[in-house]
Amino acid sequence: MAQIQDRLREYSSATPSRWRVTAVERRKNRDWLRYSQYIAMRMLDRMEELGLTQKALAEKMDCSQQYVSKVLKGTENLSIETISKIENALGLQILALVLK
Repeated sequence: MAQIQDRLREYSSATPSRWRVTAVERRKNRDWLRYSQYIAMRMLDRMEELGLTQKALAEKMDCSQQYVSKVLKGTENLSIETISKIENALGLQILALVLK
């Protein structure tokens, strides 16, 4: 048994796993994560329709390609400003405001 434990220690990572922390964060932020994923899917569909690359979209949104990549992963907490930039760049309506 000691030999097995020694071999397992030999292959284990020096840094502790953060899977539990990540899972708790995902559960806590489930609502906005779903919305962020919905936006990412709408963006990907529209980008495909328009034949846009991440780089081209980044130029239209006046941000970096790396930021567009993060948004398209569906895990970015988006500001209203960013959502507005996405809407303008892709011709989408994501937020619908009803004024009375």
